[in-house]
Amino acid sequence: MARILMLTPQLPYPPRQGTALRNWGLLRGLAAQHELWLLSFAAPDQTGEIPEALSSPLKELAVIPQPTRALSQRLRDLLTSRRPDLIFRLRSAAFEAQLQTWLNAHAFDWLLVEGLELTLVLERVWQRGSPRVAFDAHNCEYLLQQRTFQTDLRNPRRWPAAAYSWFQWRRLRRHEATICRHADLVTAVSAADAAALQRLAPEVTPLIIPNGLDVDDYATWTEAASLQQPAFVFTGTMDFRPNIDGVLWFAAEVWPRILAVLPGAHAYIVGKRPHPRLEALREIPGIVITGAVPDTRPHIRAAMVYVVPLRVGGGTRFKILEAGAMGKAIVSTSLGAEGFPNVEQAVTLADDPVAFADACIALAQDATRREQAGAQAQAFVRAYDWKAVLPPLIERLK
Repeated sequence: MARILMLTPQLPYPPRQGTALRNWGLLRGLAAQHELWLLSFAAPDQTGEIPEALSSPLKELAVIPQPTRALSQRLRDLLTSRRPDLIFRLRSAAFEAQLQTWLNAHAFDWLLVEGLELTLVLERVWQRGSPRVAFDAHNCEYLLQQRTFQTDLRNPRRWPAAAYSWFQWRRLRRHEATICRHADLVTAVSAADAAALQRLAPEVTPLIIPNGLDVDDYATWTEAASLQQPAFVFTGTMDFRPNIDGVLWFAAEVWPRILAVLPGAHAYIVGKRPHPRLEALREIPGIVITGAVPDTRPHIRAAMVYVVPLRVGGGTRFKILEAGAMGKAIVSTSLGAEGFPNVEQAVTLADDPVAFADACIALAQDATRREQAGAQAQAFVRAYDWKAVLPPLIERLK
Protein backbone atom coordinates (compact mmCIF):
# COMPACT_ATOMS: atom_id res chain seq x y z
CA MET A 1 0.00 0.00 0.00
CA ALA A 2 1.44 3.35 -1.06
CA ARG A 3 0.98 6.86 0.32
CA ILE A 4 -0.27 9.06 -2.50
CA LEU A 5 -0.89 12.80 -2.54
CA MET A 6 -3.26 13.74 -5.36
CA LEU A 7 -3.53 17.28 -6.77
CA THR A 8 -6.66 18.33 -8.67
CA PRO A 9 -7.66 21.65 -10.30
CA GLN A 10 -11.19 21.49 -8.90
CA LEU A 11 -13.07 19.29 -6.47
CA PRO A 12 -13.77 16.00 -8.22
CA TYR A 13 -17.18 15.65 -6.64
CA PRO A 14 -19.85 15.75 -7.87
CA PRO A 15 -18.44 14.11 -11.03
CA ARG A 16 -20.45 15.96 -13.65
CA GLN A 17 -17.94 16.96 -16.33
CA GLY A 18 -14.77 15.63 -17.92
CA THR A 19 -12.01 16.59 -15.50
CA ALA A 20 -14.08 15.77 -12.42
CA LEU A 21 -15.30 12.49 -13.91
CA ARG A 22 -11.76 11.26 -14.46
CA ASN A 23 -10.44 12.52 -11.13
CA TRP A 24 -13.34 11.02 -9.19
CA GLY A 25 -12.86 7.66 -10.87
CA LEU A 26 -9.14 7.66 -10.11
CA LEU A 27 -9.70 8.87 -6.55
CA ARG A 28 -12.19 6.15 -5.63
CA GLY A 29 -10.16 3.40 -7.25
CA LEU A 30 -6.85 4.43 -5.72
CA ALA A 31 -8.30 5.14 -2.26
CA ALA A 32 -9.63 1.57 -2.12
CA GLN A 33 -6.08 0.20 -2.45
CA HIS A 34 -3.76 2.94 -1.17
CA GLU A 35 -3.61 5.72 1.42
CA LEU A 36 -4.76 8.82 -0.43
CA TRP A 37 -4.50 12.51 0.46
CA LEU A 38 -6.18 15.13 -1.73
CA LEU A 39 -5.11 18.75 -2.20
CA SER A 40 -7.61 20.43 -4.47
CA PHE A 41 -8.71 23.79 -5.69
CA ALA A 42 -12.40 24.59 -5.36
CA ALA A 43 -14.13 26.29 -8.26
CA PRO A 44 -16.34 29.32 -7.46
CA ASP A 45 -19.44 27.11 -7.52
CA GLN A 46 -17.83 24.59 -5.10
CA THR A 47 -17.54 26.79 -2.04
CA GLY A 48 -20.17 25.04 0.09
CA GLU A 49 -19.83 22.20 2.56
CA ILE A 50 -17.56 19.34 1.45
CA PRO A 51 -19.68 16.28 0.59
CA GLU A 52 -19.15 13.23 2.77
CA ALA A 53 -18.85 11.12 -0.37
CA LEU A 54 -15.66 13.02 -1.23
CA SER A 55 -13.99 13.18 2.17
CA SER A 56 -14.75 9.66 3.42
CA PRO A 57 -12.38 7.70 1.12
CA LEU A 58 -9.44 10.01 1.96
CA LYS A 59 -6.84 10.08 4.70
CA GLU A 60 -6.92 13.87 4.57
CA LEU A 61 -8.37 16.63 2.41
CA ALA A 62 -7.34 20.26 1.94
CA VAL A 63 -9.24 22.69 -0.27
CA ILE A 64 -7.98 26.01 -1.62
CA PRO A 65 -10.26 28.44 -3.51
CA GLN A 66 -9.31 28.82 -7.15
CA PRO A 67 -7.34 32.05 -7.58
CA THR A 68 -8.45 34.86 -9.83
CA ARG A 69 -6.04 36.43 -12.28
CA ALA A 70 -6.46 40.01 -13.42
CA LEU A 71 -6.20 40.71 -17.13
CA SER A 72 -3.18 42.92 -16.45
CA GLN A 73 -1.40 40.02 -14.72
CA ARG A 74 -2.25 37.68 -17.56
CA LEU A 75 -0.84 40.13 -20.10
CA ARG A 76 2.36 40.46 -18.02
CA ASP A 77 2.69 36.67 -17.94
CA LEU A 78 2.19 36.45 -21.69
CA LEU A 79 4.77 39.13 -22.39
CA THR A 80 7.42 38.30 -19.79
CA SER A 81 7.42 34.51 -19.78
CA ARG A 82 8.14 31.92 -22.45
CA ARG A 83 6.09 29.36 -20.57
CA PRO A 84 2.49 28.53 -21.52
CA ASP A 85 -0.38 30.63 -20.24
CA LEU A 86 -2.17 27.52 -18.96
CA ILE A 87 0.24 26.83 -16.11
CA PHE A 88 -0.26 30.30 -14.58
CA ARG A 89 -4.05 30.00 -14.38
CA LEU A 90 -3.95 28.31 -10.96
CA ARG A 91 -0.84 29.97 -9.52
CA SER A 92 -1.51 30.14 -5.77
CA ALA A 93 0.77 30.80 -2.82
CA ALA A 94 -1.80 29.18 -0.48
CA PHE A 95 -1.91 26.00 -2.57
CA GLU A 96 1.87 25.74 -2.71
CA ALA A 97 2.19 26.40 1.03
CA GLN A 98 -0.26 23.59 1.83
CA LEU A 99 1.61 21.30 -0.52
CA GLN A 100 4.92 22.04 1.19
CA THR A 101 3.37 21.56 4.63
CA TRP A 102 2.15 18.09 3.73
CA LEU A 103 5.38 17.13 1.98
CA ASN A 104 7.28 18.08 5.14
CA ALA A 105 4.86 16.19 7.40
CA HIS A 106 4.38 12.94 5.49
CA ALA A 107 6.64 10.54 3.62
CA PHE A 108 4.61 10.25 0.44
CA ASP A 109 5.51 7.61 -2.11
CA TRP A 110 3.86 9.42 -4.99
CA LEU A 111 2.61 12.85 -5.96
CA LEU A 112 -0.18 12.39 -8.53
CA VAL A 113 -0.68 15.55 -10.60
CA GLU A 114 -3.96 15.78 -12.49
CA GLY A 115 -3.31 17.89 -15.54
CA LEU A 116 -0.75 20.30 -16.94
CA GLU A 117 -2.27 23.39 -15.27
CA LEU A 118 -0.98 22.16 -11.88
CA THR A 119 2.62 21.58 -12.94
CA LEU A 120 3.98 24.97 -11.84
CA VAL A 121 4.37 23.55 -8.31
CA LEU A 122 6.62 20.74 -9.51
CA GLU A 123 9.74 22.90 -9.69
CA ARG A 124 10.09 22.92 -5.89
CA VAL A 125 9.08 19.25 -5.62
CA TRP A 126 11.89 18.24 -7.94
CA GLN A 127 14.32 20.43 -6.00
CA ARG A 128 13.44 18.35 -2.91
CA GLY A 129 14.11 15.09 -4.73
CA SER A 130 10.94 13.40 -3.45
CA PRO A 131 8.32 12.07 -3.71
CA ARG A 132 8.09 10.37 -7.08
CA VAL A 133 5.84 12.26 -9.49
CA ALA A 134 3.07 10.73 -11.60
CA PHE A 135 1.77 13.14 -14.25
CA ASP A 136 -1.71 12.35 -15.56
CA ALA A 137 -2.14 14.01 -18.98
CA HIS A 138 -5.87 14.53 -19.36
CA ASN A 139 -5.18 15.99 -22.80
CA CYS A 140 -2.13 16.35 -24.98
CA GLU A 141 -2.36 20.12 -24.57
CA TYR A 142 0.06 21.16 -27.30
CA LEU A 143 -1.93 19.10 -29.80
CA LEU A 144 -5.19 20.68 -28.67
CA GLN A 145 -3.76 24.18 -29.17
CA GLN A 146 -2.28 23.23 -32.53
CA ARG A 147 -5.67 22.03 -33.75
CA THR A 148 -7.36 25.14 -32.36
CA PHE A 149 -4.88 27.29 -34.26
CA GLN A 150 -5.55 25.42 -37.50
CA THR A 151 -9.32 25.74 -37.06
CA ASP A 152 -9.29 29.45 -36.16
CA LEU A 153 -6.92 30.23 -39.01
CA ARG A 154 -9.66 29.37 -41.50
CA ASN A 155 -11.84 32.22 -40.20
CA PRO A 156 -10.39 35.74 -40.53
CA ARG A 157 -12.53 36.93 -37.63
CA ARG A 158 -10.72 34.40 -35.43
CA TRP A 159 -7.18 35.35 -36.45
CA PRO A 160 -6.38 37.08 -33.10
CA ALA A 161 -7.33 33.83 -31.32
CA ALA A 162 -5.30 31.88 -33.88
CA ALA A 163 -2.26 34.03 -33.12
CA TYR A 164 -2.64 33.30 -29.40
CA SER A 165 -2.88 29.56 -30.09
CA TRP A 166 0.17 29.70 -32.38
CA PHE A 167 2.35 31.02 -29.57
CA GLN A 168 0.78 28.78 -26.92
CA TRP A 169 1.13 25.65 -29.04
CA ARG A 170 4.91 26.09 -29.14
CA ARG A 171 5.20 26.99 -25.48
CA LEU A 172 3.07 24.02 -24.48
CA ARG A 173 5.18 21.70 -26.60
CA ARG A 174 8.33 22.70 -24.72
CA HIS A 175 6.68 22.58 -21.30
CA GLU A 176 4.95 19.22 -21.83
CA ALA A 177 8.20 17.71 -23.04
CA THR A 178 9.98 18.92 -19.89
CA ILE A 179 7.28 17.57 -17.57
CA CYS A 180 7.18 14.19 -19.30
CA ARG A 181 10.97 13.81 -19.14
CA HIS A 182 11.15 14.65 -15.44
CA ALA A 183 8.12 12.67 -14.23
CA ASP A 184 8.62 9.16 -12.87
CA LEU A 185 5.36 8.07 -14.49
CA VAL A 186 3.29 9.61 -17.29
CA THR A 187 -0.24 8.43 -17.96
CA ALA A 188 -2.27 9.17 -21.10
CA VAL A 189 -5.94 8.62 -21.89
CA SER A 190 -5.44 6.97 -25.29
CA ALA A 191 -2.85 5.43 -27.58
CA ALA A 192 -3.12 8.52 -29.80
CA ASP A 193 -2.29 10.85 -26.91
CA ALA A 194 0.52 8.55 -25.76
CA ALA A 195 2.04 8.68 -29.24
CA ALA A 196 1.73 12.48 -29.34
CA LEU A 197 3.55 12.77 -26.00
CA GLN A 198 6.25 10.38 -27.19
CA ARG A 199 6.88 12.65 -30.16
CA LEU A 200 7.86 15.27 -27.59
CA ALA A 201 9.86 12.94 -25.36
CA PRO A 202 10.78 9.73 -27.22
CA GLU A 203 12.41 8.24 -24.13
CA VAL A 204 9.08 8.27 -22.25
CA THR A 205 6.55 5.43 -22.53
CA PRO A 206 3.21 6.65 -21.13
CA LEU A 207 0.96 4.22 -19.33
CA ILE A 208 -2.43 4.30 -21.05
CA ILE A 209 -5.29 4.63 -18.57
CA PRO A 210 -8.42 5.37 -20.61
CA ASN A 211 -11.16 7.63 -19.37
CA GLY A 212 -13.79 5.54 -17.66
CA LEU A 213 -17.17 5.59 -15.97
CA ASP A 214 -19.14 3.74 -13.37
CA VAL A 215 -21.29 2.50 -16.21
CA ASP A 216 -24.19 1.32 -14.07
CA ASP A 217 -24.61 4.84 -12.62
CA TYR A 218 -25.69 5.82 -16.13
CA ALA A 219 -27.23 2.63 -17.46
CA THR A 220 -29.73 2.43 -14.59
CA TRP A 221 -30.66 6.12 -14.63
CA THR A 222 -34.36 6.56 -15.42
CA GLU A 223 -35.19 10.24 -14.85
CA ALA A 224 -35.65 12.09 -18.15
CA ALA A 225 -35.89 15.81 -18.77
CA SER A 226 -39.00 17.10 -20.49
CA LEU A 227 -37.66 17.86 -23.97
CA GLN A 228 -39.51 18.59 -27.17
CA GLN A 229 -39.01 15.75 -29.62
CA PRO A 230 -37.20 14.90 -31.75
CA ALA A 231 -34.48 16.08 -29.38
CA PHE A 232 -30.80 16.29 -30.31
CA VAL A 233 -28.61 16.81 -27.24
CA PHE A 234 -25.05 18.03 -26.69
CA THR A 235 -23.52 18.34 -23.23
CA GLY A 236 -20.33 20.04 -22.09
CA THR A 237 -18.75 23.01 -20.37
CA MET A 238 -19.81 25.79 -22.69
CA ASP A 239 -16.92 28.22 -22.27
CA PHE A 240 -14.44 25.54 -23.44
CA ARG A 241 -13.14 26.49 -26.87
CA PRO A 242 -13.59 23.08 -28.57
CA ASN A 243 -17.21 22.91 -27.36
CA ILE A 244 -17.90 26.47 -28.52
CA ASP A 245 -16.44 25.79 -31.96
CA GLY A 246 -18.33 22.51 -32.32
CA VAL A 247 -21.69 23.96 -31.35
CA LEU A 248 -21.25 26.96 -33.65
CA TRP A 249 -20.40 24.65 -36.56
CA PHE A 250 -23.37 22.41 -35.78
CA ALA A 251 -25.76 25.37 -35.59
CA ALA A 252 -24.53 26.99 -38.80
CA GLU A 253 -23.84 23.99 -41.03
CA VAL A 254 -25.76 20.98 -39.74
CA TRP A 255 -28.87 22.26 -37.98
CA PRO A 256 -30.52 23.96 -40.99
CA ARG A 257 -30.34 20.65 -42.87
CA ILE A 258 -31.94 18.76 -39.97
CA LEU A 259 -34.65 21.39 -39.54
CA ALA A 260 -35.54 21.28 -43.24
CA VAL A 261 -36.54 17.61 -42.87
CA LEU A 262 -37.66 17.66 -39.22
CA PRO A 263 -39.23 21.10 -38.69
CA GLY A 264 -40.32 20.30 -35.14
CA ALA A 265 -36.84 19.21 -34.03
CA HIS A 266 -35.02 20.80 -31.10
CA ALA A 267 -31.31 20.92 -30.31
CA TYR A 268 -30.41 21.26 -26.62
CA ILE A 269 -27.01 22.71 -25.73
CA VAL A 270 -26.57 21.66 -22.10
CA GLY A 271 -23.78 22.93 -19.89
CA LYS A 272 -22.52 25.61 -17.57
CA ARG A 273 -21.04 29.00 -18.46
CA PRO A 274 -22.36 29.48 -22.03
CA HIS A 275 -19.89 31.72 -23.84
CA PRO A 276 -21.08 35.07 -25.27
CA ARG A 277 -20.27 33.76 -28.76
CA LEU A 278 -23.22 31.39 -28.33
CA GLU A 279 -25.80 34.09 -27.57
CA ALA A 280 -26.78 34.46 -31.24
CA LEU A 281 -27.83 30.81 -31.33
CA ARG A 282 -30.78 31.59 -29.07
CA GLU A 283 -32.43 33.26 -32.07
CA ILE A 284 -32.22 30.15 -34.23
CA PRO A 285 -35.47 28.14 -34.34
CA GLY A 286 -35.29 24.95 -32.33
CA ILE A 287 -32.00 25.62 -30.53
CA VAL A 288 -32.18 25.76 -26.73
CA ILE A 289 -29.21 26.77 -24.56
CA THR A 290 -29.95 25.54 -21.04
CA GLY A 291 -26.94 26.81 -19.11
CA ALA A 292 -25.94 24.87 -16.01
CA VAL A 293 -28.11 21.96 -14.90
CA PRO A 294 -27.78 19.98 -11.64
CA ASP A 295 -27.13 16.77 -13.56
CA THR A 296 -26.79 16.17 -17.30
CA ARG A 297 -28.12 12.61 -17.18
CA PRO A 298 -31.82 13.56 -17.44
CA HIS A 299 -31.08 15.44 -20.66
CA ILE A 300 -29.02 12.60 -22.07
CA ARG A 301 -31.76 10.12 -21.12
CA ALA A 302 -34.35 12.24 -22.97
CA ALA A 303 -32.25 12.63 -26.11
CA MET A 304 -33.46 10.99 -29.27
CA VAL A 305 -29.95 11.37 -30.72
CA TYR A 306 -26.82 12.51 -28.90
CA VAL A 307 -24.45 14.64 -31.00
CA VAL A 308 -20.69 15.26 -30.70
CA PRO A 309 -19.90 17.82 -33.44
CA LEU A 310 -16.33 18.54 -32.32
CA ARG A 311 -13.66 19.73 -34.73
CA VAL A 312 -11.01 20.68 -32.15
CA GLY A 313 -9.74 18.77 -29.15
CA GLY A 314 -7.54 16.06 -27.75
CA GLY A 315 -7.74 13.13 -25.37
CA THR A 316 -10.98 11.18 -25.32
CA ARG A 317 -14.43 12.59 -24.73
CA PHE A 318 -16.48 11.57 -21.71
CA LYS A 319 -19.45 12.62 -23.83
CA ILE A 320 -19.11 9.39 -25.80
CA LEU A 321 -18.92 7.30 -22.64
CA GLU A 322 -21.84 9.00 -20.90
CA ALA A 323 -24.22 8.82 -23.86
CA GLY A 324 -23.12 5.28 -24.71
CA ALA A 325 -23.60 4.10 -21.12
CA MET A 326 -27.18 5.39 -21.31
CA GLY A 327 -27.81 3.45 -24.51
CA LYS A 328 -28.09 6.49 -26.78
CA ALA A 329 -27.59 6.57 -30.51
CA ILE A 330 -24.59 8.84 -31.09
CA VAL A 331 -23.49 10.84 -34.11
CA SER A 332 -19.97 12.25 -33.87
CA THR A 333 -17.19 13.67 -35.95
CA SER A 334 -14.15 11.43 -36.20
CA LEU A 335 -12.22 13.79 -33.94
CA GLY A 336 -15.07 13.85 -31.43
CA ALA A 337 -14.74 10.08 -31.04
CA GLU A 338 -10.95 10.02 -31.29
CA GLY A 339 -8.96 7.77 -28.98
CA PHE A 340 -11.48 4.92 -28.72
CA PRO A 341 -10.29 1.92 -30.78
CA ASN A 342 -12.99 0.49 -33.08
CA VAL A 343 -15.40 3.23 -32.04
CA GLU A 344 -17.17 2.97 -35.40
CA GLN A 345 -18.82 -0.16 -33.98
CA ALA A 346 -20.70 2.01 -31.51
CA VAL A 347 -20.87 5.54 -32.95
CA THR A 348 -21.98 6.88 -36.32
CA LEU A 349 -19.08 8.97 -37.64
CA ALA A 350 -19.61 11.90 -40.00
CA ASP A 351 -17.23 14.76 -40.72
CA ASP A 352 -18.98 16.96 -43.26
CA PRO A 353 -22.24 18.81 -42.54
CA VAL A 354 -24.36 16.88 -45.04
CA ALA A 355 -23.28 13.48 -43.76
CA PHE A 356 -23.68 14.58 -40.15
CA ALA A 357 -27.19 15.89 -40.75
CA ASP A 358 -28.20 12.82 -42.78
CA ALA A 359 -27.03 10.52 -39.97
CA CYS A 360 -29.01 12.48 -37.37
CA ILE A 361 -32.14 12.46 -39.52
CA ALA A 362 -31.91 8.75 -40.31
CA LEU A 363 -31.63 7.83 -36.64
CA ALA A 364 -34.44 10.16 -35.63
CA GLN A 365 -36.76 8.64 -38.23
CA ASP A 366 -36.03 4.97 -37.53
CA ALA A 367 -36.72 3.76 -33.98
CA THR A 368 -35.41 0.25 -34.61
CA ARG A 369 -32.14 1.52 -36.01
CA ARG A 370 -31.87 3.96 -33.11
CA GLU A 371 -32.38 1.25 -30.52
CA GLN A 372 -29.80 -1.00 -32.17
CA ALA A 373 -27.28 1.83 -32.27
CA GLY A 374 -27.89 2.58 -28.59
CA ALA A 375 -27.45 -1.06 -27.60
CA GLN A 376 -24.18 -1.25 -29.53
CA ALA A 377 -22.93 1.92 -27.87
CA GLN A 378 -23.76 0.62 -24.40
CA ALA A 379 -22.04 -2.70 -25.03
CA PHE A 380 -18.96 -0.85 -26.30
CA VAL A 381 -18.75 1.40 -23.25
CA ARG A 382 -18.80 -1.56 -20.82
CA ALA A 383 -15.11 -2.04 -21.57
CA TYR A 384 -14.47 1.43 -20.09
CA ASP A 385 -15.93 0.78 -16.65
CA TRP A 386 -13.45 1.97 -14.02
CA LYS A 387 -13.19 -1.54 -12.63
CA ALA A 388 -11.77 -2.61 -15.99
CA VAL A 389 -9.37 0.26 -16.69
CA LEU A 390 -7.84 1.14 -13.29
CA PRO A 391 -5.93 -2.01 -12.19
CA PRO A 392 -2.71 -1.17 -14.15
CA LEU A 393 -2.46 2.22 -12.43
CA ILE A 394 -3.26 0.81 -8.98
CA GLU A 395 -0.49 -1.74 -9.46
CA ARG A 396 2.03 0.74 -10.88
CA LEU A 397 1.66 3.12 -7.92
CA LYS A 398 2.51 0.51 -5.31
